Amino acid sequence: MTNYIIRRLLLVPVLLFGVTVIIFAMLQFLEPVERSALYVKDFPKNEKQIEGIIKKYGLDQPIYEQYYRWLVGHVDPATGIRTGGIIYGDFGYSRTGSQPVIDMIKNRFPNTLDLALWTVFPMLSVGIWLGVKAAVHQNGFVDQAARIFSIVGTSFPTFVFGLLVLILFYAKLGWFPPGKMSDWVSQLIFSGQLKQYTHLLTIDALLNGRFDVFWDALKHMILPILTLSYINWATFVRVTRSSMLETLRMEYVVTARAKGLSEKTVINKHARPNAMLTIVTLAGMQVVGLLGGVVITETVFNYPGIGQAAANAAQQLDVVTVLGFAVFNGFILIVANLIVDILYGVIDPRVRLD
Repeated sequence: MTNYIIRRLLLVPVLLFGVTVIIFAMLQFLEPVERSALYVKDFPKNEKQIEGIIKKYGLDQPIYEQYYRWLVGHVDPATGIRTGGIIYGDFGYSRTGSQPVIDMIKNRFPNTLDLALWTVFPMLSVGIWLGVKAAVHQNGFVDQAARIFSIVGTSFPTFVFGLLVLILFYAKLGWFPPGKMSDWVSQLIFSGQLKQYTHLLTIDALLNGRFDVFWDALKHMILPILTLSYINWATFVRVTRSSMLETLRMEYVVTARAKGLSEKTVINKHARPNAMLTIVTLAGMQVVGLLGGVVITETVFNYPGIGQAAANAAQQLDVVTVLGFAVFNGFILIVANLIVDILYGVIDPRVRLD
């Protein structure tokens, strides 16, 4: 296991290099004049300024030189100041966010991470539990209900379900508002009365002993959590049911039953653990989707996460911001795949990783 983890960790820089090459290649669809706008806050007002920017950032140089400069930046010989360089965290300036892209990611990602942390448990637990129940009671009432639930959830567009729960629980009942927090919580943060240790609002509220702030933050996240969980439950129920049905037909399960083991023991100790490999892969990809920013859900509920920021940037053709988010999401995907592969060996000892 240790050797496998080391090999995978050594492979991470290679994969990241491949991601940056692909993303940089996308930039080449833009002309040097268009790309010059990616390096400044305000678009150049005349051709002389444009030519100066093109020369300064080497946008007229061969593509390999441009890539190297985009990757490591450029040091001004006169001042010694480095500009650019994504390996140094300089992804450029975001027009939509009116700040550097890296600062935008730092400000937005904790919000998305906070939402993802509170979504993962209900998403996985309910989806897997219902899928196992459906398989164990195949063709019974629970199975039929779970299959209908799965079909409806799979065919339901996320934005439609989000709007429906928003209309019901906010517009009609006034229970769960959109956004991230109430105005009085914003004032606490602005005044410094609420110390930000992790920049995850729910976690910081607990660390400060402010359960009123915690409830306010959670109350704002309940509808996004419900929307994300419901859409993902449909997928988990279908995949878990299929995997469990296949596992229940295996010879070792039949043998376990023939030995007189209780049905609960057969399901929990023999069938379910061996059906989890497929679920682990699916769960890993779903969590990546959450961490990468759930664009539609964050937009519908006006939740200031990284997905909403990426959507705004794309709508306003803020290419540098979109590319910065693409590199960030690529890193998350690579790390998530590594974790999923390691979990294979933890869940199923038959998988040899050394």
